[in-house]
Amino acid sequence: MLLGIGVRAYVPSVLAQGWEPAIRDFEEQDKLHPPKPGGIVFAGSSSFRFWDTLVSDMKPLEVINRGFGGSEFSDLDQYATRIVVVYRPRAVVVYEGDNDLAEGSSKTPEMVAADFRKFVQIVHGALPDTWIYILSIKPSKLRWKQWPQMKAANKLMQDYAATQERVQYIDIATPMFDANGNLPGDLFKPDGLHPTAKLYAMWTSIIKPILLKRFSPPVNASRPVFSAPSVSSVLKVFRFSETG
Repeated sequence: MLLGIGVRAYVPSVLAQGWEPAIRDFEEQDKLHPPKPGGIVFAGSSSFRFWDTLVSDMKPLEVINRGFGGSEFSDLDQYATRIVVVYRPRAVVVYEGDNDLAEGSSKTPEMVAADFRKFVQIVHGALPDTWIYILSIKPSKLRWKQWPQMKAANKLMQDYAATQERVQYIDIATPMFDANGNLPGDLFKPDGLHPTAKLYAMWTSIIKPILLKRFSPPVNASRPVFSAPSVSSVLKVFRFSETG
């Protein structure tokens, strides 16, 4: 029992110490390759961290992946200024809450929802025009016992989002279930938690149309625009050629 308590006390402290180097790595990357302002930031835990195809999946949208694996919503709140606000994005897409409610966690759905509210306040306090998209916590094989709590957190976040301007809840969980209400095994890596390419493709099909509807890049203004000639002009050319 004492060993279990020791491990529980030790793991969060190790993780907390681990975030600062990860955040600094992002900042070093930005110095070498400064992101364009006005992009779309994807911020959250390992489900974003391991989305290696995110940038190409979301084209032609300009996106920045700022997932740091193992993070909880409170961690994102702590670093929001440095990995979200700093980019002055048009929008931020968030995935958190999964680790908050993992087995052994003392957090509740209400605490997750409170951290989400804090995140909205942080971002909109600095960038009131930025859209915030909160993704539902996903069900998984590994954390199936925690799914009832995750659903409760999803409902609280959805209800809060509905009361806020420029905040939208996106349900990525419901489409993951098959017709029989089961979770297909091929949506997850062998750990039963992290998404496979198939699940990322499903998420892309849900998230991308929502973002494109609001942030679709304008048509290239430099491309020439051709208009169909009028009937009268065609007749004039035809008559001129007859007289030639």
